[in-house]
Amino acid sequence: MTTTTEQLSATTLLRFATAGSVDDGKSTLVGRLLHDSKSVLEDQLEAVQRVSADRGQGAPDLALLTDGLRAEREQGITIDVAYRYFATARRRFILADTPGHVEYTRNMVTGASTAELAVVLVDARNGMVEQTRRHTAVAALLRVPHVVLAVNKMDLVGYDEAVFAKIAEEFTSYAATLGVRNVVAIPLSALAGDNVVEPSANMDWYGGRTLLEHLETVPVGSDPREEPARFPVQYVIRPQTAEHHDYRGYAGQIASGVLRVGDTVTVLPSGRTTAVAAIDALGARTDVAWAPQSVTVRLTDDVDVSRGDLIAARGTAGAPTQDIEASVCHLNERPLHVGAKVLVKHTTRTVRALVKDISYRIDIGTLERRPGAEGLQVNDIGHVVLRTAEPLALDPYADNRRTGSFLLIDPADGTTLAAGMAGEPFETVRRPATAAAPDEEDWV
Repeated sequence: MTTTTEQLSATTLLRFATAGSVDDGKSTLVGRLLHDSKSVLEDQLEAVQRVSADRGQGAPDLALLTDGLRAEREQGITIDVAYRYFATARRRFILADTPGHVEYTRNMVTGASTAELAVVLVDARNGMVEQTRRHTAVAALLRVPHVVLAVNKMDLVGYDEAVFAKIAEEFTSYAATLGVRNVVAIPLSALAGDNVVEPSANMDWYGGRTLLEHLETVPVGSDPREEPARFPVQYVIRPQTAEHHDYRGYAGQIASGVLRVGDTVTVLPSGRTTAVAAIDALGARTDVAWAPQSVTVRLTDDVDVSRGDLIAARGTAGAPTQDIEASVCHLNERPLHVGAKVLVKHTTRTVRALVKDISYRIDIGTLERRPGAEGLQVNDIGHVVLRTAEPLALDPYADNRRTGSFLLIDPADGTTLAAGMAGEPFETVRRPATAAAPDEEDWV
């Protein structure tokens, strides 16, 4: 039986994030999207109507559907990432509503790190502002595949096509300098509901899709057959029972690509070559598995494989290295300095490391490089050089978001310090010469 596009999209999941400057109407847009797509429970809507009436508002304040924290409601701003789950007849969605303030840049990094699409909101009255550039840069840094420019509050500029066209041209040009070329611009009014779920009668000059229509039809994911296989080993299964006396399986989730019985693979970081003997999924034998399935893989040779090792298609992975150059977003209130001892968590592997150099930090609003000698403060994004105690098999983040990313962890208390992405941040940013390395002592 042939699968139609409609049938295929009905089974897909889209993770997307929203971002915008303060008072651009982001929470209202999310509320309108949930409300008009019939994704709000009746008791939730009644609560919003009650709170809105108590405030003397004539219509329900749909922003209250997403701003759940008391401080958010009191101040009328978004402070933390709010996740919302909803579905239409065509697709399921996980929405990460991220804050707009500059001091919450780390929250956007968290919300957009797994997103396949980012909606960047712009107030039609103000056009692009510094936060617009910052949020676009973060989306580019995280290699979010699709970006939507939502020009909001078109009702306050008389639904003027020229206003929309000017903002769309400026945004598209700026995004292109960051390597973001897949941009779709949509004029809308979240308050009035224009082009959010239903087409607008006030903008007949716009012939594109509504926001929801675009979210329902944008291509999701990639063809696993076009990606090299990457399988981080999470757990080694050795039952050692009479029934499974010689069973040795390696369990985990396929990060990318396809694994087939008979495939020749390399175990990293050891570099041993072997082949896939069997694949078990959901308690049954299968000949093929693909990302992001969770499976148990058995190999033809009795090689030394343990948690943290990476099983990769032969000839597709670079040599494991102990010297990592990466972009990081600092998430912790404690600064990150040269010489800091950290843990690097890459897929299922955690190793000790030393921060050898902070090459520069990036002014995410202007993309200017600033000296990194003073270290990275909370919300800073910079370029670092790490020396690990054991080799890691990282892919460039631009090639593989799963195996090119990692976390920096404080070894003293286990708190997360930074989110890292192997390689350079943008095509327009190039790394300057590094300073002298600190004394490594006996840490690595």
